Amino acid sequence: MEKNDGFYTLKGYEATADGEITSAMEDYLEMICRMKHRTEHMKARDLAQMLHVKPSSVSKMVQQLAAAGYLENVHYGMITLTPKGEKTGEYLLYRHEVLCRFLCRLNRSADELEQAEKIEHFLNRTTIENLDALTAYLDSLPPELPSAENNAAKR
Repeated sequence: MEKNDGFYTLKGYEATADGEITSAMEDYLEMICRMKHRTEHMKARDLAQMLHVKPSSVSKMVQQLAAAGYLENVHYGMITLTPKGEKTGEYLLYRHEVLCRFLCRLNRSADELEQAEKIEHFLNRTTIENLDALTAYLDSLPPELPSAENNAAKR
């Protein structure tokens, strides 16, 4: 599909994307990388439990990720990241953390996991880096700035 000016459906934007990795592949790779931080030995059955999916779904996705060069050949259910998989997985964790921090700050909440999971696949690297910088700036401000209503009431 040739990209030109105008609007597309979500599917249309996905078709114009250059990425070789799907949203589902990103979810699996992100979780594999998260698990790697906790344990050296990652097993497919553990991944299935963490993602609340069937082991057969994990097997299919692991094969796809291996074919795309993100995972080593999996033996006896053990999952090993390639350097490409590790680099991409670390970025996916970074992206997730940036979105969670930003959304928690924006909404003054302690947990925005669901929202972050829903939108993380649709933002590019530049947007994520800018959100990271904006969140760092917001975090440097005093916790509660006076609102316009409070300022008007003081007058």
